[in-house]
Amino acid sequence: MEQATLGGGCFWCLEPIYDALRGVVDVVSGYSGGHVPHPTYEQVCTGRTGHAEVVQITFDPAVITYRELLEVFFTIHDPTTLNRQGADVGPQYRSVIFYHSPEQRATAEDVIAELERQGVWDDPIVTELAPFEVFYPAEDYHQQYFERNPFQGYCRVVIAPKVAKFRQKYLARLKG
Repeated sequence: MEQATLGGGCFWCLEPIYDALRGVVDVVSGYSGGHVPHPTYEQVCTGRTGHAEVVQITFDPAVITYRELLEVFFTIHDPTTLNRQGADVGPQYRSVIFYHSPEQRATAEDVIAELERQGVWDDPIVTELAPFEVFYPAEDYHQQYFERNPFQGYCRVVIAPKVAKFRQKYLARLKG
């Protein structure tokens, strides 16, 4: 098994998408990239801890590759907005890839370069690449948030459409 740590805005939006992919064994919402040990959600929300909301994905590389995880990543959030995803604003919502190895870094650099060459977005990709250092799981009430709260307003208006779009695009890669 391998791990990937990705931040693309609110972790509530990323978790249900990666959880649905065949080859993904576990997805945990949490915090990474900051200077405050064991931060709370309230601390991270201030934008002053340096942490990003991330998901830590445990996956079987024989079933789904790191490159495939990144290809999904770049279709489920806007990597061209600095410290922002939709209405969520602040460094905790930045687009970031915390690589766990030199190979992951090289793959991320290749994927970003390919997307830039293809001109997928009008604006340049601002996704931060940083070495993975430490991951802090978010509080229990954040785990499987969308699954447990499908009728909550944010889930219905923001997350559900993202999940539906993802499922349509990646139907062949979904768990059975």
